[in-house]
Amino acid sequence: MNDLAQQRRTEVRELSRLALAELGDATAGIAKVHSAFSEHIFAGLRLGLGDFVTPSKILHDSIAAGTYSVITAVCDTASEIAGQTADGWGRPPSQTSKGAFAIAAVNGLIGDHLNAQGSPLAEGMTIRVDGVPVAPTRSALAEAFPRATGRIVVFLHGLMETELAWRIGGRPTYGERLGDDLGATEVQIRFNTGRHISENGRELDDLLSRLVDNWPTQVDEIALVGHSMGGLVVRSGCHSAALADHEWVSRVRHVVSLGTPHLGAPLARSVHYLSAALDKLPESRPFARLLRRRSAGVRDLFHGSLVDEDWSGRDLDALRVAAVQEVPLLEGATHCFVSASVTRNPRHPLGRIIGDGLVLVPSANGRDKKRHIGFRDEDGFAITAANHFTLLNHDEVYDWLFARLDTSPTMPMQKQLTAGAPAGPSPVRPPSSDLGRC
Repeated sequence: MNDLAQQRRTEVRELSRLALAELGDATAGIAKVHSAFSEHIFAGLRLGLGDFVTPSKILHDSIAAGTYSVITAVCDTASEIAGQTADGWGRPPSQTSKGAFAIAAVNGLIGDHLNAQGSPLAEGMTIRVDGVPVAPTRSALAEAFPRATGRIVVFLHGLMETELAWRIGGRPTYGERLGDDLGATEVQIRFNTGRHISENGRELDDLLSRLVDNWPTQVDEIALVGHSMGGLVVRSGCHSAALADHEWVSRVRHVVSLGTPHLGAPLARSVHYLSAALDKLPESRPFARLLRRRSAGVRDLFHGSLVDEDWSGRDLDALRVAAVQEVPLLEGATHCFVSASVTRNPRHPLGRIIGDGLVLVPSANGRDKKRHIGFRDEDGFAITAANHFTLLNHDEVYDWLFARLDTSPTMPMQKQLTAGAPAGPSPVRPPSSDLGRC
């Protein structure tokens, strides 16, 4: 069996095993909820009927426990069998669009746990071309990028996504269009979005160091483009590289974030507070434990954490989440950002409440009443009647991106303003034309 076939077999086995194992765990959680509710029900009946309730309770508990035990045992057995017998032909799931999507979703949910377990589904950060990983060696890069130029544009996807997300709508990617219009070379990166953002940031630093060292031609200029969580990983990677004085980061001229929750995401906050509330009652405690299994990457979206100090040694389930460390923007680069609103009028109450559906406009702009990460107003752009995923591939966004990357930075970026700096108007620029809905 060749390496590709072995990889396919391993990934299929792990996906099958994991799916059935998770079903078994969910069944066990439901059993605990059932038990908690039944205790309350029989306690109420006992107040009126006394000990006459006891035989019924014993019979009920025996049947319920037996039923859930059988379901859990079947799932465990099926999981084990699936892990032993999966086989087939074709590319590994991680190199197909549907398989990659499934693995990305799993990693977004529990990718940190899979990484700790050494699961084959917890892939490290890799350069990808047509879904296939490319080692950052001189020979591999030369083969994968036969028309490599000295101008590189690196793209990082968001939570539960892969590099294939940039092809939303079946259209050419931003990178492909920049190759035609600017002579730039697109480099797409895939990473495990369930890991801490700071861990992915360090891995990005290491990967880009090797990429620049082994690129087929001299690298003159780098632009980094991140969608959603990818924008946070980019900022974390730049910060890590700057602290270590790594050479590649001195060639970064543009850092672009598309719908990035620089100040945190409301969904992550809602899940955090909901899990704390559910943990108060025995009936809902299993659901709290389920929610608390959310990945480190999702937890980091509470405030938009970029460094280890935001999570290391802290109780991540505490109701009150500690403030994050403010990280300066990379000096010498222009930092550009795009926000979106689902409403045509960004001032519409609905648009203010839900933003692009996942990220609020102030968070994408990096500025609210309490925090200002240092973006300049003139470096921002806003689109309306669009959602979070519209930003992955949209003509108006591309036209703006092309104009930004076609211009060299005019001045070094200043250090990030500290938390609590006065907040000015939202750093957005009206779209040049009415945009269609996604």
